[in-house]
Amino acid sequence: MRPNFNSAVHKRLSSKELMDPLDRDDEESAARLLISSPTEEENGNPSWRLSLPHVCVATISSFLFGYHLGVVNEPLESISIDLGFTGNTLAEGFVVSICLGGALVGCLFSGWIADGIGRRRAFQLSALPMIIGACLSASTGNLQTMLLGRFLVGTGMGLGPPVAALYVTEVSPPFIRGTYGGFIQIATCLGLIGALLVGIAVKEAVGGWRICFWVSAAPAALLAICMEFCAESPHWLYKHARIGEAEAEFERLLGVSHVKSAISELIRSDRGDDADGVKFSELLYGRHFRVVFIGSTLFALQQLSGINAVFYFSSVVFKRAKVPSKIANICIGLVNLSGSIIAMLLLDKLGRKVLLFGSFVGMAIAMGLQAFAASYQILGSGTLYLSVGGMLLFVFTFALGAGPVPGLLLPEIFPNKIREKAMAACMSVHWVVNFFVGLLFLRLLELLGAKVLYTIFASFCLIAAAFVRRNVVETKGRSLQEIEISLLPPQ
Repeated sequence: MRPNFNSAVHKRLSSKELMDPLDRDDEESAARLLISSPTEEENGNPSWRLSLPHVCVATISSFLFGYHLGVVNEPLESISIDLGFTGNTLAEGFVVSICLGGALVGCLFSGWIADGIGRRRAFQLSALPMIIGACLSASTGNLQTMLLGRFLVGTGMGLGPPVAALYVTEVSPPFIRGTYGGFIQIATCLGLIGALLVGIAVKEAVGGWRICFWVSAAPAALLAICMEFCAESPHWLYKHARIGEAEAEFERLLGVSHVKSAISELIRSDRGDDADGVKFSELLYGRHFRVVFIGSTLFALQQLSGINAVFYFSSVVFKRAKVPSKIANICIGLVNLSGSIIAMLLLDKLGRKVLLFGSFVGMAIAMGLQAFAASYQILGSGTLYLSVGGMLLFVFTFALGAGPVPGLLLPEIFPNKIREKAMAACMSVHWVVNFFVGLLFLRLLELLGAKVLYTIFASFCLIAAAFVRRNVVETKGRSLQEIEISLLPPQ
């Protein structure tokens, strides 16, 4: 009987598995000799040094994400003067926020792009609109071109972070995947701080704001160039039946002695699903609904906690405490960075669930302090310092868990079949909720007052903590295939 070389099983087999049994025995014997060499131990963990350069290149996209979020904060006044829309708050709001619209567009298509052309090419594609958009914004003489440039940059911002989360999760060894995942949040913080420092440095120069945009083109170009030399995700290669290439990339990332076990785990989790047959509707019902629901809810609660509203309102609170805006922004950035570094060190020790639960509880306490301070403003400077302290504590506890963990946890719990599209769907929820929180925050503050609004945010933090305790599974130290098999019900 002739084998059917068009079958799904054949597509999942490497050339080694299809060769003559006698030849295969010879090759396996040679492989065993190689694997038993004293340089590496099969039962030990792979070297983290092999995957580190690939992860560092991927986090450039997160740095760019943070940089472009903060790039217009300092020079916005100079931009409005040079482009002729001084005093037009609507135009100023569009310059700041239009990149969020672009980010939603980029995010919506990120899953299909990452699945269709691979992670490396998706990174390079995300860099292209960020380079073009930055150059347009830097050289423009009118508001319309500035908005176009910001929108293009936004599409790259929307595409980059989901792909970065996928890539870092898929190329990292299980024992250090949490630490590498923390790099994403740290890179975002560094991008925000970098934008602030560049803005302060060029603020007094004539047309100095243009330098802020020109500077951002350099790391985007660096990302596109360096990705050419990085490994492709072995999970994506396996999913597209490129088994030999997947083995080669596993060897680059984990070392030769861990290739066999890594491929074996991929085969174990392979349920014969059609890799190209995932429809968006499949994410909304059936056996994949639970993990997609967990991911979407985590991102929604992350934004409903009020983190972006706190960032937005922080300058007002610090101004009341007679702290200059530059110092206030630097303080917020450094606290955020400090919390992110601590989270990176703890993710693979305490685990994702513990940090996420503790983070939301701490955020609820911090919001409670701010609500209390807002209730008793007549008491003077004591409540003012309490409000500032509560804000810094909120940012710090957010950075410990609610900031970095969702982006790391979601690619871990999503099955290989739906990982790209599910990540795109959940990140889209993030952008939509982010947009509405930013849009309605000041209006709700005016209608409800700070005490009620902070109490609402604290309540969402407590709801998030309860949700994490009930629904989130611990993924620390487990391979992606082990997590997938444990979460998905049998067909």
